[in-house]
Amino acid sequence: MFVIKHKFIFLAFSALLVAASLFLLFRYGLNLGIDFRGGAIVELAYGTGARREAATIRQLLAPLNLGSVNVQPAGDAKLILRLRAISEAEHRELLATLRADYPTLAETRFSSIGPSLGAELSRKGIIAIALAVVFIIIYIAIAFWAVSRPVRSWKYGLIAIIALLHDIAIPAGVFAYLGFRYGIEVDALFLTALLTIFGLSISDTIVVFDRIRENLKKHRNENFAEVVGQSLNETFVRSFNTSLTVILALLAVLFFGSETTRWFALALTIGMIVGTYSSIFVASPLLVLWSGARSK
Repeated sequence: MFVIKHKFIFLAFSALLVAASLFLLFRYGLNLGIDFRGGAIVELAYGTGARREAATIRQLLAPLNLGSVNVQPAGDAKLILRLRAISEAEHRELLATLRADYPTLAETRFSSIGPSLGAELSRKGIIAIALAVVFIIIYIAIAFWAVSRPVRSWKYGLIAIIALLHDIAIPAGVFAYLGFRYGIEVDALFLTALLTIFGLSISDTIVVFDRIRENLKKHRNENFAEVVGQSLNETFVRSFNTSLTVILALLAVLFFGSETTRWFALALTIGMIVGTYSSIFVASPLLVLWSGARSK
């Protein structure tokens, strides 16, 4: 009953985090990568101690008329170039120019996406998230059809979505700040991370809701808040241990994985932490508040 007894403290803390995240999102916005706005990305590997400075790279590429070139160091001997979408001929010319300066230069990654393709990916991403929300509400409403006391079954689905928005807003706010402060871009992997957070978070929330449903059938005459508190006590250890094992694996990827998966792992790690929190400290207290409002 500890969580239910102090529900206003936990909900206020969540509201503060969400408000701060939304402020960062509206203030800075997400720094969209080439997957969404179009452009090219080239990752180059130099020998140890031979990596060129950003100013040197821009000076070498200036005669090619490639427009603005963002040069970002990666690791000890790599550079990541971000520029407008380029053709294969321009790509070969770029490599030839840089290899004339450093003959053993190796290209480890290249991708070029046009603006129209980036816009299409953005549209499909929004559609995917919207469909996920709709189907989650439908699924939970059907799964909890037999439970109507004292909260209607469809309200379980709505509260689960509120918890999901909490879980999505906070990672997005963090990446809005990272994009503004450090130039971190969000790409298709970030969208994949958000959809993964959807699945993991809703799974954890449904486990708690399912235990509430079972206990409501067993203890029909008990107070709803007491049933929710008992259900949380029965599922807390399971939720914590499951999330902890996933978070430890993600931290290993974050600190020891490659540069391309680092921010994906960070988004998932934040999502797992806030998702576990919301399943226990947000969704269930909201159920109790809604039941109290209905009874009044």
